[in-house]
Amino acid sequence: MEPVQNRLFGTGLDSLMAEAAALRDAGHGRVISYSRKVFIPLTKLCRDVCHYCTFAEKPRPGRPAYLPAEEVLAIARAGAAAGCTEALFTLGDKPELRWEQARQALDAMGYGSTIDYLVAMSALVLKETGLLPHANPGVMTRDEIAALREVSASQGIMLESASARLCEPGQVHHGSPDKHPSARLEVIRLAGELRVPFTTGILIGIGETRAERLEALQAIAELHAKYGHVQEVIIQNFRAKPGTKRAGAEEPDLDDLLWTIAAARLVLGAEMNIQAPPNLSPGVYQKLVAAGLNDWGGVSPVTIDHVNPEAPWPHLEELARRTAEAGKVLVQRLPSYPAYVRAPDAWHAPAVAAKLRQASDAEGFARDDHWSPGETVPPPQRAPRLATVDAGLARLVERAAGGTRLEAPEIARLFAARDADAAHLARAADALRQAVSGDTVRYVVNRNINYTNICGYRCKFCAFSKGKTHEALRGPAYDLDLGEITRRAEEAWARGATEVCLQGGIHPDYTGETYIRICEAIRAAVPGMHIHAFSPLEVTQGAATLGLSLGDFLARLKAAGLGTLPGTAAEILDDEIRAIICPDKVNTAEWVAVARAAHALGLRTTSTIMYGHVEGPLNWARHLLVLRDLQAENQAKGQGGITEFVPLPFVHMEAPMYLRGQARRGPTFREALLMHSVARLVLHPLIPNIQTSWVKMGPQGAALALKAGANDLGGTLMNESISRAAGTQHGQEFPPEAMEELIRSLGRVPQQRSTLYGEVPAERRAASFGAAELAPVVQTAPRKRPVGQPA
Repeated sequence: MEPVQNRLFGTGLDSLMAEAAALRDAGHGRVISYSRKVFIPLTKLCRDVCHYCTFAEKPRPGRPAYLPAEEVLAIARAGAAAGCTEALFTLGDKPELRWEQARQALDAMGYGSTIDYLVAMSALVLKETGLLPHANPGVMTRDEIAALREVSASQGIMLESASARLCEPGQVHHGSPDKHPSARLEVIRLAGELRVPFTTGILIGIGETRAERLEALQAIAELHAKYGHVQEVIIQNFRAKPGTKRAGAEEPDLDDLLWTIAAARLVLGAEMNIQAPPNLSPGVYQKLVAAGLNDWGGVSPVTIDHVNPEAPWPHLEELARRTAEAGKVLVQRLPSYPAYVRAPDAWHAPAVAAKLRQASDAEGFARDDHWSPGETVPPPQRAPRLATVDAGLARLVERAAGGTRLEAPEIARLFAARDADAAHLARAADALRQAVSGDTVRYVVNRNINYTNICGYRCKFCAFSKGKTHEALRGPAYDLDLGEITRRAEEAWARGATEVCLQGGIHPDYTGETYIRICEAIRAAVPGMHIHAFSPLEVTQGAATLGLSLGDFLARLKAAGLGTLPGTAAEILDDEIRAIICPDKVNTAEWVAVARAAHALGLRTTSTIMYGHVEGPLNWARHLLVLRDLQAENQAKGQGGITEFVPLPFVHMEAPMYLRGQARRGPTFREALLMHSVARLVLHPLIPNIQTSWVKMGPQGAALALKAGANDLGGTLMNESISRAAGTQHGQEFPPEAMEELIRSLGRVPQQRSTLYGEVPAERRAASFGAAELAPVVQTAPRKRPVGQPA
């Protein structure tokens, strides 16, 4: 501790602040976070008599000792309506030990203690409003912390000071047994043992010395080093309040506050979240940022700061503007910080973990919009606030646009771009798109044929065969006979299609012969139709049932008429994630093996990613590098390989893992656009086509993706059923007329293409316009048949 003190006491404030700010930037980049919350003052009774506090009150006739449940809910519902995600419960410490009125009120309500009532109200708010409780109830036992953990996203207790001297007669904590440092440090320690994301901090200007502040910060640092649970440290400046014993006390000046923020950063390190309440230091936001903080704490658009009622909250627009003026971007977080949200099962009870997932983005911050893939909510569009682009990010973009292979952490940094940085990425990707493919936007007239929805696999994301409302979405189980498959192919040809795309569940009765005969039947019925069929999972299964190598089985499929393979069943090509979402499916190496074998035979494939569920930016980065490296291998061998990359945002509504609270609500729209932009840059120049999915992005979202690096609008589809089973609301077909109208509205040139990006005959294009309505499909019921023999 002594070397730290010597450095802090022997260095000028400007130098300390510069060092702290650089350390903060290394840990948090350009983000300054805050939590949008409501204050719920559960009780203002307290057994302590702190000499500076105006929150605690004495019992008053006619005023209930505790906020009734209906008032708790009313405040929480107002917060939810205002976009809040946090319900901050503030209350006095164990008032029933001092005030008979508190004891009687608890007895009348049927609760044994104030903490019991807090647990009940936290559970009520969580269930009824979805707000995530954060509780500051003071000193607690192990059992109380554990009970509160079941219904709260985080907990906290301000250490305030580690100096027992402040509990002596004449000092601010005399007569307040719950303010003894040993008691409060024990609560922080117990929270660490119980793996509770925990908030603490120090209160400066209450009679402590700077050396004592450092002792408090060091005590916090030691507990965090052992348990990893201290999610934020608040540096709160004392404000003198009328009616208290310290009403005339001198408040710490700005330099004192800045010194303490910088000291906290240097003691606690780059990754720690350091907070200073903005309402207690109005008008000096840029200086606070310059001292090394990265969080403004909770800001409420609904309720006052009940602890400092004289200090109004800044308007969120003003806070965002002032933060941008300091060169940072304001980002909303949840009451549990991102590092803990990204590991919800390790740090939260199951019910809380589910709510956190649903409320978070891929980095663990709060979702910044109400958009989800497949929904008809218009995608948000926001003008950047920051005036400049991060220089390091700009260099990464320039390297990628020049064809350099970035490393996974560098790509993950691109995926974290926000505000002006995200806009820069989109512009760079769009410029690269222009250089690679000009103003032409291509699409293919095709038909999806999902030949069965019966599947022996149990992928946790798949609603195609497991939707909870399957009768309305999936419908009953089916297994198409060859007559219905060929009828649909013939009808598609009559409507101008050049491609049929075939995929289905992995039916336990199917063998490789099943897939071969499907191809033979379509080729016989419609010789000119391109057959784009069978994911690497289907190929692996088919080869295994026939005892063939991948290459030999693919050669038989090619001879039967297979033209290309969809690069689906990829989800996330990172086995860390595959072990969670599809543990019985092909792993990354097996997926790549199928693609590699297909490419060696001259069978080209698409490539995909399904993102927005349990994975994060680093997993996305690894996925893109698997594809880039595979395509680089193809080019070295003179093979065509991958034709395009298709980002497929996770549609959550009917996905089993979402319904069980195990997944997010798909990507945010910012993340969805970034996937197109980053892919354009990272895969350049090896994979020239980036396709956007109108089924999942919606027409408006797809249009914006075409301005952010995409150059392809995919297929008209005719019968889209997999995304529909998951809950998408964007329909089953996007006909050529609508495709071209959308493309022209962007000032681009539409062009029908073949599966392999060639031109289509004029006759095909003419047939695709003004096509007849589709005949009703016949979903052939399952029937007993010889294994591998389609009817």
